[in-house]
Amino acid sequence: MTRYGLLIDHEWCTGCHSCEMACQMEHTMPVGQCGILVKEIGPWQIDETTWQYGYLPVPTRQCDLCADRTAKGKAPTCVQHCQARCMEYGPIEELSRKLAEKPEQALFCVA
Repeated sequence: MTRYGLLIDHEWCTGCHSCEMACQMEHTMPVGQCGILVKEIGPWQIDETTWQYGYLPVPTRQCDLCADRTAKGKAPTCVQHCQARCMEYGPIEELSRKLAEKPEQALFCVA
């Protein structure tokens, strides 16, 4: 059985929260609940000239990778509506190879 997941390039995430809003609208979830949440990383100073500051969308336990959409061959709504195009949906094995090529990413396997 092929398992699917999300590969997120957090180097390019702008923290716009479009993925959160799209998920809430797609699944008619109440305010405060979502299948994906954008988390802020930092800010903290690494050295005299470099700061750590970024965002990372993280699937919650409510995420089912938009099973109804993906069954029809569509991308999950968070991926479709990502303004920065930093989210990718696909088979875990394929996404793992892409992760190995560029470590500034996070791979989530959603059960």
